[in-house]
Amino acid sequence: MTTFPAAGGRFREERDPWWFVVDPLLILSVMAITAMGALLVYSATRGPATELDPADTSFLTRQVFFAVVGASFGLFAALVNIERIRSLVSVAYISTLGLLFGILLFGANINGTQAWYRFGGFTFQPSEPGKLVLIVTLATVFSGDRVGFQRMAAGLLLASVPIGLVLLQPDLGTVLVYIVVTAVMIMMSNVSMRLILLLVLAAITAITAIFTSDVLEDYQKDRLTVFVLDDEAVAELGADAVRVAYNAEQSQIAIGNGGLTGTGLFQGTQTSSNLVPEQQTDFIFSVAGEELGFRGAAILLVLFAVVVVRIWRVAVRASDEFDRLMAVGVMSMFVFQVFQSAGMTMGMMPVTGIPMPFVSYGGSSMLTSMIAIGLVLGVYRRRFDYVRA
Repeated sequence: MTTFPAAGGRFREERDPWWFVVDPLLILSVMAITAMGALLVYSATRGPATELDPADTSFLTRQVFFAVVGASFGLFAALVNIERIRSLVSVAYISTLGLLFGILLFGANINGTQAWYRFGGFTFQPSEPGKLVLIVTLATVFSGDRVGFQRMAAGLLLASVPIGLVLLQPDLGTVLVYIVVTAVMIMMSNVSMRLILLLVLAAITAITAIFTSDVLEDYQKDRLTVFVLDDEAVAELGADAVRVAYNAEQSQIAIGNGGLTGTGLFQGTQTSSNLVPEQQTDFIFSVAGEELGFRGAAILLVLFAVVVVRIWRVAVRASDEFDRLMAVGVMSMFVFQVFQSAGMTMGMMPVTGIPMPFVSYGGSSMLTSMIAIGLVLGVYRRRFDYVRA
């Protein structure tokens, strides 16, 4: 008796080794990025590390803990039955909306953004796993036959609710991630070009309306535009714009200090003096640029490129449309976050506070990134769910 695979699937022989159903290159690349990230977080948070005041290892310990727990969750995501994922989409979506709404009432305000629940010494940011919930939700809506206007409108409506709640926090960086993921998944679904053009026109109109209305505060608009302004124009915008420009400038100085080979791990002057703000989270790439130099930072980006290419490879070979769109959503999330996070530190993108996956310090981001990789590995595994008997 022979069971035939679906499109994109392959036969798996019973004698095949266990690693036949995993992507070792993807896993090794993620492990290397995570290890580099842990070292960079430690360098950014260890302090002066004198004989009287030893290095602070608390951030490193937590980062490693988050990585191990996240890898466990990712393993579960890779092994869970696809029908279980589909059956929990509605519950996950409604729960995410509840958490995002609740945070507006009970959340902790950190640096002007009310985006976290605080539990003792830990914080939880529901908008991070909300990215994955949005990806799985849109994959459910857009998979199957050709996507018409009604299904596209339904997907946009489902995306707009969490986007609106995150905008109220306000967390512009996460909003941008949600928007990019939604746009890419729509374009990669079976939607007609006419609807895509209609969506582009609607998006341009909406962005113009937002920037010309009172939806965004002035300081939020400043943060999105300050990176293209000169010092005189920045000064005219006010103190918040000057502070944002200063943060970006210090990050660029740190990267410039690194040159080709870097100052050496734990030897960065900008990093050790805490001149770069939030350097263990938002500006973590500046630590890589200063201490590892162009070569080390380039290696980090090449590893991310390997991850993205492997995810794309998984997507194009997926056994069904739902799996393909889910992998595409994860890929778009990683691509935008890495591009925005690295570009922000180099003055090429606005300062929006988007974490670099697997590298920036933070439990919510690490768990989300690991689970996302687990979902992709699940897509890869399901290609071989057909045994020749």
